[in-house]
Amino acid sequence: MDITFIEGRDIPDAWFQCLYQVMERGREYVIDRGSYKGQKRREFEFVVVKINYPETRPIVPTMPEGSNLPPPADMEFVNSYLDKLVCAYSKAEREDYTYGQFLEPQIPEVIRMYRDEGFGTNQACMAVCDPRSVFLDDPPCLRQIDTRIYPDEKKLHFVLYFRSWDLWGGFPPNLAGIQLLKEYMSDEIGGGVEPGETIAVSKGLHLYDMYFEVANLRLGRSGEKGLE
Repeated sequence: MDITFIEGRDIPDAWFQCLYQVMERGREYVIDRGSYKGQKRREFEFVVVKINYPETRPIVPTMPEGSNLPPPADMEFVNSYLDKLVCAYSKAEREDYTYGQFLEPQIPEVIRMYRDEGFGTNQACMAVCDPRSVFLDDPPCLRQIDTRIYPDEKKLHFVLYFRSWDLWGGFPPNLAGIQLLKEYMSDEIGGGVEPGETIAVSKGLHLYDMYFEVANLRLGRSGEKGLE
């Protein structure tokens, strides 16, 4: 598998770099099972995205001034995503799960672990999904929020794993909502801890073919691959 490494200043910068790289070098294939079965998507085989200052505002991408392109997310959507991320009771009637049903019990324990027992631990990792998830038609995309605080640095870093990840509709609100969670947890841990970096890894960060045209427009070029 080809490993792509992308380092971004903030969330919008990382998103733009991912957009460019997936259009340039993503593997294209037809979906046999999953969302939009039968359509094409262009995907990184494996990607590591390191965001140095994910707290920088705005935390969602904006479009160039004068552009008619719709932004991939806004803060209203981010806040609704955050509710699904942290609240087990946010599950709608037709939803199989929310991230909150997995994460809500774990968040206060990670906070307590760092606050009461110190920063020198590798155990503060929050899992998403259970053994039944593999049988769902649409199992969770986010599977893990791992955390780290180095005692001499006092920054709460997040390491994320997404089994599948929609670059246009998922990446911006996902990372923005998770950043808000990180900022909340840092504040609750106390002791001078500040929110740190976000590192996200995925073997399925992709762009659906219905977004190829708008992606090229955002990149300021025309044509399916933008190479003309």
